[in-house]
Amino acid sequence: MECVVQGIIETQHVEALEILLQGLCGVQRERLRVHELCLKSGPNLGVVTSDVRLLCDLDQPDPTWTVKHVGGAMRGAGADQISVMVRTMIESKVSKNSLRMFYALGYKLDHELLKVGFAFHFQRTAHISVSVSSVNKMPKVHAIDEAVPVTHGMQIVDVTAPATPENYSEVAAAVSSFCEFLAPLVHLSKPFISTGVVPTAAAAAASLMSDGGGTTL
Repeated sequence: MECVVQGIIETQHVEALEILLQGLCGVQRERLRVHELCLKSGPNLGVVTSDVRLLCDLDQPDPTWTVKHVGGAMRGAGADQISVMVRTMIESKVSKNSLRMFYALGYKLDHELLKVGFAFHFQRTAHISVSVSSVNKMPKVHAIDEAVPVTHGMQIVDVTAPATPENYSEVAAAVSSFCEFLAPLVHLSKPFISTGVVPTAAAAAASLMSDGGGTTL
C-alpha cells in the first residue's frame, strides 16, 4: 500500500520550494528524469480495465525499468477522515524488454510522458518521498528528445510513503504532518481533488529566498 497526496505549484516558486524542502528533509535532492508509459488492458484481460505503468529512470548510469500497478483507493468512513489517499500498489523491477511481454498479454499503450524535476527521499516516522516535476508529452512514440511541456507554468508535487494494512494510519499521519510545513507554498490533497495554487505563495516564496534557506525541522 501507499499513502499519497498531490498538488500543483507555479514554476516561478519551485526554487523557493526546493529551498524549503532542503531545510526540512536534511538530505540532498536527487535529479528526476523519468520516462513513463501507461498501458491499458485489452478486452481479453477482463471487463474491468487495468492500468499498468512502466517507468524508466533515465538519470541512472544504467537506466532500469520498473513496473507499477496502482489499485483502488481505500473507501469508507476511515478513509474519509484522513487527508491522504491510501491505495494498493505493487511495484517491481523488470527488464527493458517487458513492454513486448505486456503487448503480448493484450495491453495497449495509452500514453507516455517524460517527467523532469527533482526529488527528496527521507525518513520521518515513515519513508517519505517528495517529487517536483514538469510533465512533458511525446509528439510521437518514444520520441523523448522531442518532448513538449503539458503543464505550462506549473509543476506537479507528489508526496508518497509506503504503508501496510497494519501501519497506514501512522504513515498517513506522518505525511499529513509533513505537508503542513509546505502549506505556505503548495496545497496538497488526495489525487484528483484539485485545490489550486496558494494565493499567498509569492510572498512566502520571497521570504524563503531572502532568508537563504535557513528553515530547519
